[in-house]
Amino acid sequence: MKRFVFFLPVVAAALALRPVSVQESQQAAAPNIIFLLADDQRWDALGVAGNPVIKTPNIDQLARDGFYFRRSYVTTPICAISRASILSGQYARRHGINDFGTPFTEAALAQTYPLLLQKAGYRTGFIGKYGVGNKMPVSAYDYWRGFDGQGNYAARDSQGKPIHLTDLMGQQMDEFLQGNPSGKPFCLSVSFKAPHAQDAAKPEFPYAERFASVYSDKTLKRPTAAQDKYYRQFPDWFRNNDQNESRIRWARRFATDSMFQQTTKSYFRLITGIDEVVGNLRKALKERGLDKNTVIVYTSDNGFYEGEYGFADKWYGHELSIRVPLIVYDPRQPAWHGRTTDQYTLNIDLAPTLLTLAGVPVPSQMQGRPLTQLMNNALKTPWRTEFFFEHLINIPTVFIPQSEGVLSADKKYVHYFNVRQSADSYEEVYDLKADPQELANLATQPKGQALKKSLLPTFERLKQAAR
Repeated sequence: MKRFVFFLPVVAAALALRPVSVQESQQAAAPNIIFLLADDQRWDALGVAGNPVIKTPNIDQLARDGFYFRRSYVTTPICAISRASILSGQYARRHGINDFGTPFTEAALAQTYPLLLQKAGYRTGFIGKYGVGNKMPVSAYDYWRGFDGQGNYAARDSQGKPIHLTDLMGQQMDEFLQGNPSGKPFCLSVSFKAPHAQDAAKPEFPYAERFASVYSDKTLKRPTAAQDKYYRQFPDWFRNNDQNESRIRWARRFATDSMFQQTTKSYFRLITGIDEVVGNLRKALKERGLDKNTVIVYTSDNGFYEGEYGFADKWYGHELSIRVPLIVYDPRQPAWHGRTTDQYTLNIDLAPTLLTLAGVPVPSQMQGRPLTQLMNNALKTPWRTEFFFEHLINIPTVFIPQSEGVLSADKKYVHYFNVRQSADSYEEVYDLKADPQELANLATQPKGQALKKSLLPTFERLKQAAR
């Protein structure tokens, strides 16, 4: 466990000396919650994560002010299923959503964190890409500015004027705060489209025009894993004569160095756009006197390949696909401020964490763990040293190999398979301590065979437990 070296103002003594109003007393018992979800933001696409190029000063500051989880993962690296896991606190094998069309049942929706908080007296709001099923739960929320499908960056504001979607969502966040009754606790879930591509559009990563010059003076270094030999290591059936969907998207975005430069800088600009909204949000909370009692959580639904292994997007078992940023900022908990950990945390931990922060019981069917257990006693609390991940979505018109895997004590096993041709199978074994970039697949080597053998019992046990 490590602590960032930053000056943190001490306010507890001053606050204890002044009278506490009824409204403040109510707020102290029920913190406000704002949950911010980026779309396709990989774990290292933040300055605080060590990225030397990207400009994310406001999110970086949120991490320094809060608790920053450096090894956070999703249990399924694709938006719809990951979002269902975030809302329900469950693996896909339990919540049963494995496509883009299936919504939560009415009973399952009632057990998602926003509706449980609403039942406990919270005003709930949703802004942005809902992403779970083809039926939007509009009436289930007190404030709804969500949309189905992917949405479009070319949006219009309430007066019909053109506006970038990220900026519109910032305005809607302010609208929600402005309309909140005094003293009423709220939970606002904000699901950005950024930095997800506007798939197959031209351009695919359209940022707000004011960011056009940002990164223009930079020349980005192409990742080592983007070398063609790392793509060629996959078997023919996996590459499927270059019809693998991640390879198709790679050809549109990363096939040449100039395409890599343009796509990656545009991707960064979209994240910088989110960062600006986060900065404006924190200012708005302070101006409204809500900053001392509003928890902010920031994460992403999955990672993103920037050409590594010859891929674009996500779906597979590499760190770049399953690992995401995670920040929990709670102004009421100074002991958490400036802290960080390398313990494994998962997207299924988010729902039980938000409920616990609000003092609401966590349903037994949730499979995640409240992160408060880790934050409150970070050096002593027994925590997971292993976890299972999966990607079982099967779209008839799109070829994406299915996968299941386990990460245990920095040793990773991934099994890829093709449900259309049951004989097609491929395995990866990595030692992340020796090879954090996952460049050396050990699956066919004696060391890898030994690692696989040691990991298979854990893999099977966790696979069963995910149901």
